[in-house]
Amino acid sequence: MLKKFIYQAAVLLLILSSIAMANIHHGANDVFELLVYKSPSCGCCKKWITHLENQGFQLRTKDFHNLSDIKNEYGISPNLRSCHTAVTENGFVFEGHVPSKFIKRFLLEEHPKAIGLSVPAMPVGSPGMEVAEQFMPYTVFIIYQDGSYEPYAKVESYDSQFD
Repeated sequence: MLKKFIYQAAVLLLILSSIAMANIHHGANDVFELLVYKSPSCGCCKKWITHLENQGFQLRTKDFHNLSDIKNEYGISPNLRSCHTAVTENGFVFEGHVPSKFIKRFLLEEHPKAIGLSVPAMPVGSPGMEVAEQFMPYTVFIIYQDGSYEPYAKVESYDSQFD
C-alpha cells in the first residue's frame, strides 16, 4: 500500500512539475503575426519590418499612399501617429517604430482596455530609424480604447530597445 502511495505521489509530482515548466516557458514559442500598413516608398518602414522579421515576427504588408483613414479606423489620435501602422489579427495596433521587445511584452500581457502601443513621430535611433551612432531617447505609449494614453516604456539608450 505504501509503495502504491509513493508511486502515485511521484506521478502527481511529475505532472505538476511539467505544468509548472509549461507555464514558465509560455510565450517562448509564440508566433507573432502582424499586418503592416505602410507607404510604398518609405525606407524606414522597410527597415522596421526587417527588425521585426529578425525577431521572429511573421508580417504581411499593404501599401497605401494615404494612411490617415487606417489610423482613424484604428483610433490612433494625430499626436500618437507615425509613418506606419501594424495590426494583429485580434485588432491590437502598433503605431510607428515600436521595438519588437515591447510588442512581444504587450501581447503576452493582459490589457483589456488598451488598443496597442505607439512611438509617435520617428525618433532617431529607434528600430528602422538608425542613423550612424545617433540616438534620441523616446517613450513608448500605451493607447486605450477611450483615446487616452500613458507611458508604457521609456527607452533611454540604443541597447535598451532590445532583449
